[in-house]
Amino acid sequence: MIRIKTLVCTFNRSILRWALLSCLSVAGPILAADNTAPNDAEQAHSGHGHAIPAKLVETVRNATQQFIDVNAATAANYQPLFGCVSGPDHGAMGVHYINSVLVGDGLIDATKPEALIYEPSAEGMRLVGVEFIVDAATWLKNHNGPPALEGQALPVRWQSERYGLPSFFELHVWAWRNNPNGAFVDWNTRVTCEGQ
Repeated sequence: MIRIKTLVCTFNRSILRWALLSCLSVAGPILAADNTAPNDAEQAHSGHGHAIPAKLVETVRNATQQFIDVNAATAANYQPLFGCVSGPDHGAMGVHYINSVLVGDGLIDATKPEALIYEPSAEGMRLVGVEFIVDAATWLKNHNGPPALEGQALPVRWQSERYGLPSFFELHVWAWRNNPNGAFVDWNTRVTCEGQ
């Protein structure tokens, strides 16, 4: 019994370390991005007029260009889930179109996001970003730390009572809508659910 408690405590400390490292690794590039001038690696999104930093954002844009039309997303097995998700006091995420096969594969690939995020508008659904998602237990069976994409660690989200989800690692990438708080922050103050 003591050995089991020791293993549980060790595992919990490891998870807390991973979560702290994830937060630090996500916060660093976000803070740095606000103080740097655009360079050749940054792209301006036509229609939004703002520079978007990071190689990961560029990779995501290239991979998801085909899903600007939401009908292409549904044809590729992405289905809407949870409705439009708005922030508790600021911003929103939008409507998550989730590919359950990608969510269940236990892998992370920058060119195959598990969720595409759309903002409802009078003109229809607009692609604003993506979310990478992997079940924490599945990932940790085969890896010693949290997943990362192009140096961006995926923070852990503990079991969610709100949506009945197990613990998972996730990362938002605002590749199609500039986020003044950073390209990898969960809530985007320039996304709204008011157009639904």
